Amino acid sequence: MNGRDSQIAEEIPGAEAAPASPRSPERAASRELDVVVVGGGIQGAGAAQAVAAAGHSVALLERREAAIGTSSRSSKLIHGGLRYLESHQFRLVRESLAERQTLLRIAPHLVRLVPFHIPVYRGMGRGPWTIRAGLSLYAALGNLRRSARFEALPRSQWDDLDGLATDGLQAVFRYQDGQTDDAALCRAVLASAIELGAYAEMGAEVVRIERPPGSPRWRVHYRRGADEESVLARVVINAAGPWVNKVAALAAPAPPVREVDLVGGTHIELSGELRRGIYYTEAPSDRRAVFSIPWRGRVMVGTTETPYAGDPAAVAPTQGEIDYLLGVHRRYFPDSLGEVSDAWAGLRVLPRASGSAFSRPRDVTLVTESAGQPSWVSVYGGKLTGYRHTAQQILEQVAPTLGTAKRRADTRTLRLPELERPTVWD
Repeated sequence: MNGRDSQIAEEIPGAEAAPASPRSPERAASRELDVVVVGGGIQGAGAAQAVAAAGHSVALLERREAAIGTSSRSSKLIHGGLRYLESHQFRLVRESLAERQTLLRIAPHLVRLVPFHIPVYRGMGRGPWTIRAGLSLYAALGNLRRSARFEALPRSQWDDLDGLATDGLQAVFRYQDGQTDDAALCRAVLASAIELGAYAEMGAEVVRIERPPGSPRWRVHYRRGADEESVLARVVINAAGPWVNKVAALAAPAPPVREVDLVGGTHIELSGELRRGIYYTEAPSDRRAVFSIPWRGRVMVGTTETPYAGDPAAVAPTQGEIDYLLGVHRRYFPDSLGEVSDAWAGLRVLPRASGSAFSRPRDVTLVTESAGQPSWVSVYGGKLTGYRHTAQQILEQVAPTLGTAKRRADTRTLRLPELERPTVWD
């Protein structure tokens, strides 16, 4: 484990190892399955759960541990994505708000609504009327539920906002969105998949994937320690996150791929606390959205968007990113003297394009080798909030190949198991 992973293991009960499969590796390796999922992050766990809930046999292969990568290095938010309204991603916001409601229902031990504050200062790129209009649209896309409503705080309450700077402050808006423990959520989804009959094999590194000419099945070869094993499947779901194209390159015949950019997102943790909720601020230098978030008795600030071209396993914060986030936080909380106690980085997978990553679409893209009866699906991108919706999209894509089976559960209503005591709000 690296330093961040070790900290997760120390602070979250049960985090040192992902839930183990109740079935032996030997039985999993000897079977012919309907689906093999490659990748133990939230998208892979969600896909395995959806496939198992639909009544199909499925094995998930993860080369390390569940939630070891980006799925434990996010901003820990279950939200619609207010800032995506600026780039007119209305469908994504509406879907995300609907999924937020589902997660509040099926995982109340892992997801809860918390207050979000948007301070608006003189000279900012978005004035009070712009923010009010955005929040009104956000509420409408959330079907005007109570959880989607917002308010403008009176000046009499500004001095009670965790030391928020008031010089030049014109307005403060408050609304609600969701917060979670991303790694714990991923492990709970994987555990749910296992309860539904999925196999989950940690420490299983895929080394080769092949489908002989005329064969309806893929043979997925993977290494566990010094041993190499294989499993047959009608469908392969490549949910390897930043490694998605590396996994595709292991397959013969080669499936289609999409050119992507990897974008690093750094978060820092500071000593100190925020008692009133989460603050959604604007970076003065480039007008990006930056969150200051209460997190396990400290303050988490994130995130950056920095192009990354190296080994996904080696992504790490740069000093420039740390200084950037610290500067933004102290601009709005000038009395915050807390030192950086930790910093970590994850990777987003975005469609290749020129220009800023901040304005690029965040929709998930599913790439298959056949429009009629696909046997391969590569998952590009995806949001933590929308993992369940993405899994249903994958299931719809491969339905012509898998056919029907006796459904075991509906993931819209299936409560996620309580594996561990979350420490999100301690």
